[in-house]
Amino acid sequence: MSGLLLKLAPNERILINGLMFENGPKKTKMTLHSEGAHVLRLRDALHPREIIGPVSIAYHFAQLAVAGEGQKSSVEKELEPRLDELARVFAASSAAEAVAEARDALSAKNFYKVMRSLKTLLPLESELLGVSAP
Repeated sequence: MSGLLLKLAPNERILINGLMFENGPKKTKMTLHSEGAHVLRLRDALHPREIIGPVSIAYHFAQLAVAGEGQKSSVEKELEPRLDELARVFAASSAAEAVAEARDALSAKNFYKVMRSLKTLLPLESELLGVSAP
């Protein structure tokens, strides 16, 4: 039987369907067999006070979908124009590929991959806005 395999570091925290889990002092692996479970590693989570600009806003919207805190259809409606705008802003830069990956992931309704793609742009956003990275 297949499922989502999670490899957890010692003391790592994850959110599964709104419930907080913390691993013990050793590395572990666990498999989730339930379809549609909302899983968010807390190390990937962006706190609302860390939102500083358009990239982190888009990242946070994708995070809401991954955590199950927002309806995927409404999150998708919020994300699409934001990613389109980021594509225009970063069109002639090295960040364009990450935005394109995020847009492709959104088309596939893979919000975790949207987060992963945008995460690479968070340090750039901090640098461009002159704010220390979260």
